[in-house]
Amino acid sequence: MSDFKKYQCKECEHIYDEEKGDPDSGLAPGTRWNDIPDTWSCPICGAPKDFFKQME
Repeated sequence: MSDFKKYQCKECEHIYDEEKGDPDSGLAPGTRWNDIPDTWSCPICGAPKDFFKQME
């Protein structure tokens, strides 16, 4: 399954890319959005996970 998706923060427009992950936040490359804990927040502005929307 290699159809990685991207999610954009509605607050600061930071993009979470499943393929790249977010190693600085402890999310390894390939970490799927649904596998990220609900307590995770945007590494740029601190917005909660539910402030992100899936990009087309």
